Amino acid sequence: MPYSYTQYFKKASCYSLAFLLFIIPAVLSAQSTLAATVTLRKQVTLMGSVFEITIREQDSLQAAQRIEEAIAEIERIENLISEWRPQTQISEVNRQAGIQPVKVDKEVFELTKRAIQYSEMTDGAFDISIVAMDKIWVFDGSMDTMPAEEDIRNSVRLVNYKDIVLDEGMQTIFLKNKGMKIGFGSIGKGYAADKARAYLQAKKVPAGIVNASGDIATWGLQGNGKPWLIGINNPFKAHRILKTLKMVDAAVTTSGSYEKYAAINGQHYAHIINPKTGMPASGLTSVTVYGPKAEFANALSTSIMVLGPVKGIALLKKYKNYSALIMSDKGRVIKSK
Repeated sequence: MPYSYTQYFKKASCYSLAFLLFIIPAVLSAQSTLAATVTLRKQVTLMGSVFEITIREQDSLQAAQRIEEAIAEIERIENLISEWRPQTQISEVNRQAGIQPVKVDKEVFELTKRAIQYSEMTDGAFDISIVAMDKIWVFDGSMDTMPAEEDIRNSVRLVNYKDIVLDEGMQTIFLKNKGMKIGFGSIGKGYAADKARAYLQAKKVPAGIVNASGDIATWGLQGNGKPWLIGINNPFKAHRILKTLKMVDAAVTTSGSYEKYAAINGQHYAHIINPKTGMPASGLTSVTVYGPKAEFANALSTSIMVLGPVKGIALLKKYKNYSALIMSDKGRVIKSK
């Protein structure tokens, strides 16, 4: 998609996000009020999703160049961690499962190490080995009966973060069991958003948003001198906003069953699976987490969907820089402090 400008909408802009982060008409100004800068936006498909990169720069040519550099940074990350591209290091780790360790770049090693830490802190509610789960659930609206209990139990036989072996000295990853896999579908886009933001900040780009299909990382101020605004949609009331976040140097992500779920015998099952039981998360429609990093916010939002509100809020209390807005299947809104 080409670069685009649109006029500022009254006093401030609310940015468009995928999922439950509500789209209010974009507000990007060709001539901003801060030192006569411009704000430029581009959409592109990366990591199998739509990314939207917006930056405020001194002129449009420089802004366009910086956006292309941010896109290249995201493509670099995808070529390291995608389990769908056969040439990536993660694909090689998966091919060598149960056979031998695979040496990886430090960046891949550290991301995997953090993912295991997320598993430990959530008692397994988060697990990057979930990609090895048998595909017994369908979340396109066609599923109307429960899988057999034995099939559910067996579906997670290869899912266990404790079977991911890291060797710090050799910088290798080894999956103990043949058929095991790891993947970063849960935190990969958030990580990419954080990295693209860090790259642009290092290039002295004063402000912007990296929207990784709903995993958002922001920095700086809009051209009108105000924070970026993100509206959180109410899934039970179309075009109604639950809360508006004022974001400067921050990130926000949403996990939920708003679009992908199975309705069986009157029960609503989210497409997010409990890695320990093989059962879809139930009871919550969405979890939006706000804090400094999109990667960690996404790990938290995914985990809270599995843990439920009580254990989820208890987990969140350990991380004072992060807060959450939780919506139950019954429409109850739960806010963390």
